[in-house]
Amino acid sequence: MKEKLMALQEQALAELKKTKTLDALQDLKVKYLGKKGPLTEILRGMGSLPAEERPKVGQIVNEVKGVLSQTMEDVSAILSREALKAKMASEKVDITMPGRTHLKGHLHPVTLTMREIKKIFMRMGFEVIEGPEIENDYYNFEALNLPKDHPARDMQDTFYITDEYLLRTQTSPIQARTMQSREPNSPIRMIAPGTVYRNDYDATHSPMFHQVEGLVLGEDVSLADLKGTLETFCKEMFGESVEIRLRPSYFPFTEPSAEIDISCVICGGKGCRVCKNSGWLEILGSGEVHPHVLEMSGYDPKRVKGYAFGMGVERIAMLKYGIDDLRLFFENDLRFIRQFK
Repeated sequence: MKEKLMALQEQALAELKKTKTLDALQDLKVKYLGKKGPLTEILRGMGSLPAEERPKVGQIVNEVKGVLSQTMEDVSAILSREALKAKMASEKVDITMPGRTHLKGHLHPVTLTMREIKKIFMRMGFEVIEGPEIENDYYNFEALNLPKDHPARDMQDTFYITDEYLLRTQTSPIQARTMQSREPNSPIRMIAPGTVYRNDYDATHSPMFHQVEGLVLGEDVSLADLKGTLETFCKEMFGESVEIRLRPSYFPFTEPSAEIDISCVICGGKGCRVCKNSGWLEILGSGEVHPHVLEMSGYDPKRVKGYAFGMGVERIAMLKYGIDDLRLFFENDLRFIRQFK
């Protein structure tokens, strides 16, 4: 038995000398010291040996096992050092090479458009006011002449948090909050930019998008002021050659109401696929503030008149940059985003 164990030890040591990798070393460890290895098998079969031989055989097995274990640890240390040297050599840095440039981020096209809209209206003397995105039903609907069960609410299918609170469908609630926070019949000249939410999703609608709502109140405010303000905005946003037209429409919070169209920025009003050969593109809604809206916020409609308007920022960006699918704004495709530096 002793001769067998010594031969086994010599065989293992010879194989260890030829080992070049840590994986091969692990295989040898399993082969000779594992649960199915020859040393383990000998220990399991000691019960068949005479009682006087068992201590001697056990001692020799443990000695062989100790020699192999120590040798394997030594080989492992050597191979580990060699592997580290090889890795460091492969990762060697050439300090004469030029440094790597860092990619610089830039503003999203929606942010760029929002900022430009703000700047245009601020130059016209408008105040920028923001408000909560989680709104209650009163400010989002009722204060804007949309009582409960009003059919026009279906136009703004939205996300409710409770029966009373919801994700706002428009930034118009900021106008109502502003009116109620000011002295009765005080003049107001404001825009309300921000994120809004509606339960829509297709090429021209998103469940989350951005709006800018505007409100002007005073004793001598008329629809002529509305037309002049929006004409100035459109020319600054799309160029001096752009023309606008007011087309009668319906909104619960304004009366009379009008859609604002601009001459097509693609064909210059001649007619093309984008404008469906009409020469015009719808851009925003507007109108004279409804007397009920004024009354609910503490204003006297006999003394104060005003106008309101609202636009989708993504809609403005799509027209300005010639984008045909609103979903591109939210897909985070860098090939799209990098076009708007």
